[in-house]
Amino acid sequence: MDNFTFFNPTKIHFGKGQISQIASEVPAGAKVLLVAGGGSIKGNGVYDQVKEALGDRTVVEHWGVEANPDYDTLLPAVDICRRQGIDWVLAVGGGSVLDGAKFICAATQYEGEPWAFMQDFGASVKAALPLGTVLTLPATGSEANPASVISRRAIKEKLCFISPHVQPVFSILDPETTFTLPPRQIANGIGDAFCHVFEQYLTYPVNAAVQDQFSESILRVLIEEGPKTLANPSDYDARANLVWAATNALNGILGCGVPQDWATHMIGHELTALHGIDHACTLAIVLPELLEAQRAGKGAKLLQYAERVWGITEGDDDSRISAAITKTREFYESIGIRTRLRDYDVTADVAPQVAARLAARGTSAIGEKGDITPERVEAILRAAA
Repeated sequence: MDNFTFFNPTKIHFGKGQISQIASEVPAGAKVLLVAGGGSIKGNGVYDQVKEALGDRTVVEHWGVEANPDYDTLLPAVDICRRQGIDWVLAVGGGSVLDGAKFICAATQYEGEPWAFMQDFGASVKAALPLGTVLTLPATGSEANPASVISRRAIKEKLCFISPHVQPVFSILDPETTFTLPPRQIANGIGDAFCHVFEQYLTYPVNAAVQDQFSESILRVLIEEGPKTLANPSDYDARANLVWAATNALNGILGCGVPQDWATHMIGHELTALHGIDHACTLAIVLPELLEAQRAGKGAKLLQYAERVWGITEGDDDSRISAAITKTREFYESIGIRTRLRDYDVTADVAPQVAARLAARGTSAIGEKGDITPERVEAILRAAA
């Protein structure tokens, strides 16, 4: 395996009743910005638990962070932080709320127009407010990583930034806070986590046995526990396994010392920017056809995945690879995520648009080997129609 340095400083409080840990994590004299989404946390009791744990600290609230958090929704919160001297941010919600809070933390202490650090993928971020999170939707792993994805609908852009300065100081993961989520959101979370593992695992072998087998175990957990938790949302054990699987899918450990892909995400982000398709759904559209297009370079890992995750051992190499790709598509379909552009009323005309957008921003050689060109992106999306 390749050399690596691994450091994950986020403290995780996992399990029932752990929201109370906020009281010991946020300094007593802190002035806190509470960042949330559309208000569901007021209906399921999470908000009351958070407010109780915050006690008599000064708290300012910013609501309305949407799925695929929008730049223009977040800028008013940045202004609040600057004007009112906010010194801590607490994000309460799913990955979009957490990602939005990371942007707020970075933008508050950024000199200049914040979109600039989105365009340089976080390289110019030098400081940020400290962040704590209460996760209510398992999916993105944002509760334990330094990454954030922000949309700017006004110009149809969706970009990612990564900075150690926005790594959460602590995160609360109580599976019970997710019980009231609608099936679509849970399915999206399962599908998102599944692809996060793929982006780090399904590349080419580098003799990284721990990373490979850890990845395979998380994939199997998602395949086994995903349908269980969709069928019975209040099954604590099944939901706890999903929450922890999603966190471990993107907390940095799987990617240590191994090549990583991320082409599916880069292509998928463009589909969301152009057509507003749910993030996990874009991954389900792109991934099977990308695997098909990359089956030669990914062949060894596809065969390993076929055997270790799906138990496919019969037939020649080509037929086993085909079966593994089919199983991947069928898994997404089985949890209610459709896998064709036409399922979202999008035609193959989007293919050259996405290819051109990637080329325009210089992302013209993506994938673990840099061999996915804009022309190949177009072919992948035409096949996904």
